[in-house]
Amino acid sequence: MSVNSLEALDRRHWVHPVSNWAGHEKRGVTVMKSAKGAFITDADGHELIDGFAGLWCVNVGYGHDSIVEAAARQMRELPYATGYFSFGSEPTIRLAAKLAELTPGDLDHIYFSLGGSDAVDSALRLIRFYYNVTGRPQKKQIISLERGYHGSSSTGAGVTALPAFHAGFDLPAEGQHYIASPYPYRNPTGSDDAAVIAANVAALRAKVEELGANTVAAFFCEPVQGSGGVVVPPRGWLKAMRETAAELDILFVADEVITGFGRTGPMFACEAEGVVPDMMTMAKGLTSGYAPLGALAIGEKVYRAIADNAPAGGPIGHGYTYSGHPVSAAVALEVLRLYEEGGILANGQRVGAYFEERLATLADHPLVGEVRARGLLAGIELVADKVTKQKLPRETKLPDHLFARGYANGVIFRAFADDIIGLAPPLCCSEAEIDLIVTRLRKTLDEVMALPEVAAGLAVAKAA
Repeated sequence: MSVNSLEALDRRHWVHPVSNWAGHEKRGVTVMKSAKGAFITDADGHELIDGFAGLWCVNVGYGHDSIVEAAARQMRELPYATGYFSFGSEPTIRLAAKLAELTPGDLDHIYFSLGGSDAVDSALRLIRFYYNVTGRPQKKQIISLERGYHGSSSTGAGVTALPAFHAGFDLPAEGQHYIASPYPYRNPTGSDDAAVIAANVAALRAKVEELGANTVAAFFCEPVQGSGGVVVPPRGWLKAMRETAAELDILFVADEVITGFGRTGPMFACEAEGVVPDMMTMAKGLTSGYAPLGALAIGEKVYRAIADNAPAGGPIGHGYTYSGHPVSAAVALEVLRLYEEGGILANGQRVGAYFEERLATLADHPLVGEVRARGLLAGIELVADKVTKQKLPRETKLPDHLFARGYANGVIFRAFADDIIGLAPPLCCSEAEIDLIVTRLRKTLDEVMALPEVAAGLAVAKAA
């Protein structure tokens, strides 16, 4: 089928996620055709280095035949097995055990979902159930961070704190609350690590006191905020927030959907600070995007309380048709093998340090206000004025220009609406491929800055 025919079909039928529907109808689709390693080729033959690993997920890179073979073997032997009726399959059981081994502390009980959004939704449902069956039904309030992202399910989108996921959807819902993001670059306390941590701890305490300690159920956070602009908190922040949640008697849920599986260095970002959450969500790098799969790891305290206090003989009414799908589980097992035995986790750690160094060289660009990174997860915040940190006028449409010029220059990244570039290269990248990403990024920044509309926007911002 020709590209033109596909474009026509797409305009008529495919409703794309997180898109402007009318805008997409006018723009049309960009059809991707093939991929290998860190590179992806579109239907016109244009090759790009994928500096965003698909959607933060293709951690091991594209084109691993061993993953394809694992999926094909499982499809031939047993393409589907439900988890209902106490049925199961070998790859799903083995995967649950492997994740229990890899996750921190006593996160030994694994509930499988199809992705990150329904892993978060599962956490929210089970938290409510946990408090109800343990005699504390008043604990319903959920606290999360401004700029946080916790999926786009009907409930999780309210725990997410990004305007696009609320506007027109009647969110946030009752019982969903936020405290300020640590966001060192724009923190009112300044960028001093200790001050940022202290301010966030104080904010959590104040919010719990405001709501009533006996009404707050849980605090959700990402170890590094992803879709909120890759906000990298100070080291020690995660541990301080976890300790505060425990002191306040609220559950601590770490959302590792983006940060998990080597993205920030260790297998899970929580490991870097010795943090063991009560629950942990994961997805994306779990299968490296080769098949849909998410998971919720549940600590012993929560699991045991639900198991021992649920009504005797009755089911706990939460489940999905594809929970623990055997083909996705087989894919995940092979991906985990590649992280460990295939050396991809170690390569990501080594190249992640190089990535941080090379990205830092972009700080001298006139448009760059801050470069922030942890491992192979980074954000570049663009400003009109480095001193005042003022942004360009919205009318400049900087993100649109960035993405278009980047694509033309052969590099894919996330161009956030608030003038932040998001980067998450595959963990399989070589140093030469990191160099290529940075070189093409600098070229993109130079070309965007030279555009008449951007030059005019800079002039307006500086005159304001």
